[in-house]
Amino acid sequence: MTPRILPQALAVAALAVSLWAPPAHAADTLFADLGGMPVIRQTVHDFMANMLADVRIRHTFDNSNLKRVEEMLVEQFCMLSGGPCTYTGDPMKEVHQGLKLTDADFNALVEDLQLAMDKNGIPFRTQNRLLALLAPMQRDTVTR
Repeated sequence: MTPRILPQALAVAALAVSLWAPPAHAADTLFADLGGMPVIRQTVHDFMANMLADVRIRHTFDNSNLKRVEEMLVEQFCMLSGGPCTYTGDPMKEVHQGLKLTDADFNALVEDLQLAMDKNGIPFRTQNRLLALLAPMQRDTVTR
């Protein structure tokens, strides 16, 4: 290769790598570790199915717009995990006001989420990172 062609070949190679490789910051986010939108969407879908099948808490969704609940959970998980979403739902305290949820209800919900994450191959450590972000919501959802 002549000296003049080498810089051009390197430039083309660098461009190709930059087009195929994800941005460096994306690999460092929980969003990426969760699998991005496809896995978050499927996990939330499975989570909803688990909650609706769970005799301990399914009654709490009796008067809910289930499609909206699922959409808001996707937005929330995406945003909390560092993804490119904005949560457009109402504050947790407002959404859960009057439901008289207990710590047992909250724990059942967490179990249902863990089952959904297991089903979707999300590693235990990654699950814990998401759960740590969701845990503070307990005080806004549980009636004391």
